[in-house]
Amino acid sequence: MRISSILFASLLASSFTLGLTLTACSDDKPVDADPFDTLQDCYDEHTGGDEHLPIQEAIVTCCLDHPIANMKAPTCLDTKADCVTHVRMGLAATILDADIDAACMTYITEKHK
Repeated sequence: MRISSILFASLLASSFTLGLTLTACSDDKPVDADPFDTLQDCYDEHTGGDEHLPIQEAIVTCCLDHPIANMKAPTCLDTKADCVTHVRMGLAATILDADIDAACMTYITEKHK
């Protein structure tokens, strides 16, 4: 009887731990979903500080994961062309069009997964 109680408790603890692990790895809620006033603010945080994400990855992260200007994420619209226009208007002119184009292609692909 004692061994079965120990096995049951162990199984219960393992199930609980597995549930927490699966929840932590879920894509339902982005790990980092802080809101930003502007796309530029989001981009600056992800390319600077401790993160130093590459340009395209920072854009995709901002578009997919962060509420921006009171818009619920994802924020870079529904088509690649709309995304490019939106991001170009939201970021400094120093960001290359090729980087924005590539980031928007990735954003649209990831958004529709």
